[in-house]
Amino acid sequence: MIHPIPSGTRDVLPDEMRELRAITRALLEVYEDEGYGELWTPTLEYEEVLRRASGAAEPAYRVFDDHGEVLALRSDMTVPIARVVASRYPTAEPPLRFCYTAHAYRAVGRHRGQTREFLQSGVELVGASAPEGTAEALRVMCRALDATGLRDYRIAVGDASLYPALLRGFELSEEATSRLMSELVSRDFVGLEREARALGLSAADTELLMGVPQLRGGPSVLDAVGGPGAEAVAGLRRVLELLDASVADRIIFDLGLSRGLGYYTGAVFDVLDPSLGTPLGGGGRYDDLLGRFGRPLPAVGFALAVDQLHLALAERDVARTSPDTATGERNA
Repeated sequence: MIHPIPSGTRDVLPDEMRELRAITRALLEVYEDEGYGELWTPTLEYEEVLRRASGAAEPAYRVFDDHGEVLALRSDMTVPIARVVASRYPTAEPPLRFCYTAHAYRAVGRHRGQTREFLQSGVELVGASAPEGTAEALRVMCRALDATGLRDYRIAVGDASLYPALLRGFELSEEATSRLMSELVSRDFVGLEREARALGLSAADTELLMGVPQLRGGPSVLDAVGGPGAEAVAGLRRVLELLDASVADRIIFDLGLSRGLGYYTGAVFDVLDPSLGTPLGGGGRYDDLLGRFGRPLPAVGFALAVDQLHLALAERDVARTSPDTATGERNA
């Protein structure tokens, strides 16, 4: 007999579980060596608390407790940690460094085969301003990925404030801005072009709104942006200057990168690996989020999708043992 489980969830059997534990142990060892203390929060949070973080991912599941309060399974760890800092560390001297490995739950489109439950591992650096805090997060993330054995990954880096700054320069309506940002978040550049042309701007301005988000490459792409976007670009340059070569060499600037969570305020980043078609993690700055919980502090963090990281490592191992790879190595 086959007994169903909720859509978007899965069973993890012992062989895979051992591999996942090896990955999370490697990550945690790096976090702790860098001075990050491991933290655990309830899987269930009051929905009204989670909603203080406007723009956060939509929860996958909601329930009522025995008092009639609405609870939700957390959709990430950033918001719960913001709550912890405000309530448990109200006077602690920053910066505060936390790490975690925990499940999160997010709503997904129906019939798309997407995961609702997933395992995340990451860090939150609270009270460290840009660019130093951002550079630390990128360095720790790369060191953690290296510790798992991942080798060919790259880090796409952008700034969540860049495109909104460009849009403010045109004094667009809130509705028009929302439509453009929606297309940008979904990476639908055809839709972005349609919305930009519908604004009735000059050809040069329309080209600016369509072209900047598609700029991607080395540090030279930053030279193409000025005017309202100059401050965001200058911030990215300052971050790059603080990175060691081992990290800087992995950076690809993506000026259209927007991670889809509304609480990001500055630098954002995605982890890309050639074996996967989707990012296996990422993060960014959320300098306004802590203030919504009563303790305004700048912050930055990242989360790695452990299941995706596991797939990338498995693909690497398959490539190493394939006949074509072996032949290529002998010929080399």
